[in-house]
Amino acid sequence: MKGGRRKNYNSSFPFLQAPLKGRLPKPRENGLTMILDKGMSPAECAGMLALSHPYIDFIKLGFGTSALYHSELLAEKISLCRQYGVRIYPGGTFFEIACTQGKFYRYLGTVKNLGFTAIEISDGTIVLPSALRHRFITKAAEAGLYVISEVGKKKAEERLSVKAVISAIKADLKAGARKVILEGRESGKNIGLYNAEGEINETDLEAIVAEIDPDCIIWEAPLKKQQERLIMRFGPNVNLGNIPPGEVMALEALRQGLRSDTFRYFLSR
Repeated sequence: MKGGRRKNYNSSFPFLQAPLKGRLPKPRENGLTMILDKGMSPAECAGMLALSHPYIDFIKLGFGTSALYHSELLAEKISLCRQYGVRIYPGGTFFEIACTQGKFYRYLGTVKNLGFTAIEISDGTIVLPSALRHRFITKAAEAGLYVISEVGKKKAEERLSVKAVISAIKADLKAGARKVILEGRESGKNIGLYNAEGEINETDLEAIVAEIDPDCIIWEAPLKKQQERLIMRFGPNVNLGNIPPGEVMALEALRQGLRSDTFRYFLSR
């Protein structure tokens, strides 16, 4: 069903209802799932989308891997994602490389011309003055791209304070970001909200959502226990990112209560 959009999420068992109700169908602005693609072939990507496209909203070509694709293969993946109604964009590190070389505007134009439908603005590795960061967000939004910014540093020793995180999120949204990612990397450990075991700092979490609408945030949550906790806290339509490609269906099962962990929560309500 290439390019199709299945409206019935449970077509094989229509007589059963998902235990956790309220899951939004696509197109949606909340309940977003962002996949971290570290180098899927077009065939692998096609297989994933054929099976899971109703449950995928974004595919991020991680890091600077976009530069390593043969142009025809990159065009094929971008076209494939667009056919399935999935936004695709290059990783924030690639944006940061362009910035250090003074080539943001050329980068922005190329991203647009290649057919990417979103862009990530971040400074996880570099130092980017706030005024310049916000100008880049605004320019990317004006170019018609879905702008996602990312707040947080890649190194644990550079971890931002909660106050700084809140301030950065507010400023990015004001500049034109549609969503703001909270850094969690692909490991989900000893970074951002997570300790060395991947557990969430609940005090920091609550401090952030006391000031920021959680619907504005994409929580990078590569580990199942993080996904489960965030679904329990915010419901099935929490925005989650850095999901491994092979975990799309497992995450959706968590969202809908079709997995023991969240089904148990439903039974206890």
